[in-house]
Amino acid sequence: MKKVMIVIACLMAFLSGCSSKKETPAEKETSSEKLSVVATIFPEYDWVREIVSGREDDVEVTLLLNNGTDLHSYQPSAEDIMKIRECDLFIYVGGESDEWVEDVLERAPNGERNVINLMEVLKDSIYEEEVIEGMQEDHDHEEGSEYDEHVWLSLRNAIRCVTEIESALVTIDPEGADTYHANASAYLAELMALDEQYKKAVREASRDVLLFGDRFPFRYLTEDYDLDYYAAFVGCSAESEASFETVMFLVNKMDELNLSSICQIESSDGALCTTILNNSKNPNRTILTFDSMQSVTSKDIQEGVTYKSIMEKNLEVLKQALN
Repeated sequence: MKKVMIVIACLMAFLSGCSSKKETPAEKETSSEKLSVVATIFPEYDWVREIVSGREDDVEVTLLLNNGTDLHSYQPSAEDIMKIRECDLFIYVGGESDEWVEDVLERAPNGERNVINLMEVLKDSIYEEEVIEGMQEDHDHEEGSEYDEHVWLSLRNAIRCVTEIESALVTIDPEGADTYHANASAYLAELMALDEQYKKAVREASRDVLLFGDRFPFRYLTEDYDLDYYAAFVGCSAESEASFETVMFLVNKMDELNLSSICQIESSDGALCTTILNNSKNPNRTILTFDSMQSVTSKDIQEGVTYKSIMEKNLEVLKQALN
C-alpha cells in the first residue's frame, strides 16, 4: 500500500504540471514521431525488440526496469509515469507487484491507450503461489493466495505473449504489419524449437527434481515439463533468512535424493546454498545458478543478452541439475 501511495503522489504532481494532449497515431505519423512502446520488465522489452526488428526508425521501445531493479521492489518515478502516459502501447506483468499500474492508468488523462497485461493474456494458465513441504512461509505476505507473477519463465507462455504483442502492434501500426508478422513468425519458431529442446533434456535426464536453496520463481518452467522441486522460499518471498527447520529439511532432502547439485537464482549471494551443502553428507556438490531475468541491466542488453539466450543458458543449467 505504501508503494501505491508514493506512486499516486508522484502521478498527481506530474498531472498537475502537464496537461498537453497526447497525439493520436495519425498525428504522430504527420509529425514524424516514433511509435512508442513501454515495457516494465526485460522479457517483454526483448519480445517487442524481436517483433519490431527492422523498424527501429519508426518504433521506440523503452524498458522501465533497466538497472537490475527487482520487479517486487520497483517504484515508478514521475518520469516513468510520464512515459506510460505518453506511449502507444504499454506492457506489464499484472501481478501483485504491479498494483500501482491500475492507479496510473485510471488517473492519467487520455486513458484510451493500448495495454497488455500478461497475466490477463495468460489467465487460463496462471498458478497461485504454493508453499510446499519444507518451504519457509513468507510472513510479509497478506493472508490468502497470490498468483505467481513469473509467467515469462515458461517458453509456452512467452509464445502466447509474443503472439498478443504482434497483434497489438499490427493494430496500432498497420503499415508495419508485414514486418511484424514475419519477425514474430520466425521468433515463435525459435521459441518452439527451444521448448522441444527442453522436452528432450527432461526426457533424457536421470532425475526429475530440482532443489533450490533460494527463492523459487521457476514454478511455470517446472509445470511445463512435469518436474518436482523443493525450495527455501516462494518466488516472490520477501524473507531473507531460512529457519533451522527449512535448512535441515533441504539438507536431508539433498541426501535422501542423492542430488548432485543445489540451485539458486542470479541475485543470490550463495550463502544459504553453502550452508545447506556444508551440513549435508557431501559438501562438495555443485551450486548451479538459474537466471530468472529479474536483474538484467542496460549494460547486459548492450552486450547482447536476450530472452532467448538466457533461456538457452537455463537449459544447460537444467541439464546439469537433472543429471
